[in-house]
Amino acid sequence: MTDSSPHIRNIATNRKAFRDYEILDKKEAGIELMGSEVKSLRAGKINLSDSYASVENGEIILHNLHISPYEMAAQTGHDPYRDRRLLLHRKEIRRLAQAVEEKGLTLVPLRFYFKGPLVKVELAVGRGRKMYDKREVTARKEAQRDMERARKHSR
Repeated sequence: MTDSSPHIRNIATNRKAFRDYEILDKKEAGIELMGSEVKSLRAGKINLSDSYASVENGEIILHNLHISPYEMAAQTGHDPYRDRRLLLHRKEIRRLAQAVEEKGLTLVPLRFYFKGPLVKVELAVGRGRKMYDKREVTARKEAQRDMERARKHSR
C-alpha cells in the first residue's frame, strides 16, 4: 500500500510565538536555502524564537532566523542570520501583505519541517498579546491541566 502524502518530519517549533501572539491564520511556505543550511536543518541546528517575516518589494522575507553553520561545509559557509526569502504564490503574498497592513498584525514562523525532501515553514498571521493577556492564557492552561489531573486521580 503506497501513501500519496509525503512524510512530514518536524525540525523546530516556535513555542514562544504561541505565548506572545494570538494566531489568526496559518500558511505553508517554502523557503530559499543554501545547501549547507539544509544540512544544518537536518541536524536540527536552528533557532527561530526571535524570527519574524515582512513583506518587501512583493516578496516575503524571513528575518532573525538563526541556522548554525554546518561544520563539514567549505570555508565559505552561510551567514547564520542572513535574511531568507519565503516561497509563496503572488496571490497569497498579496493576501498576507493586506493582513499585515492592519494595525498590530505581524507574520511569525511557527514551525519548520521536512515535507518529503523539501523544507517548509508554517507561517502565521498573529496579533501581539499584552502582558495581562499572556497571564490570562497561562492561568487558563494551568486550570485546565489541574482539572485533567483531578479527573485522572478520581477514577
